Amino acid sequence: MNREPPDKKRLKALRRGALAEYRAALSLLLKGYRIVAFRYRTKLGEIDIIARKGNLIACVEVKARRSLDESVFAVSDFAQRRIRAASDLWLARQPDFARLSIRYDIVSVTPWRWPVHLPDAF
Repeated sequence: MNREPPDKKRLKALRRGALAEYRAALSLLLKGYRIVAFRYRTKLGEIDIIARKGNLIACVEVKARRSLDESVFAVSDFAQRRIRAASDLWLARQPDFARLSIRYDIVSVTPWRWPVHLPDAF
């Protein structure tokens, strides 16, 4: 049983999440994406990574879990709505928004494995 104080557990989870986001960003860079925003926050929601490849914008939710299935199922309908709302705000602020197409991806980060990119996940 894990007997860590709640503050210590939360800090550990935040560190694990931040490391997962950096690993996910690296994997996207190696696939030819350019990271245009990292941890983009609005009042309506947050997007972990906004990546661009040509005129395609990928709004990426990063999940660090033990398995790919756990990562996918961890992105709830509520989270999806918040990500879409935040992406609408980000997109509206882009000078070339009319040319851009948007996609919602998940990157699953599991222990001792390369991150798995799931394009058009929701």
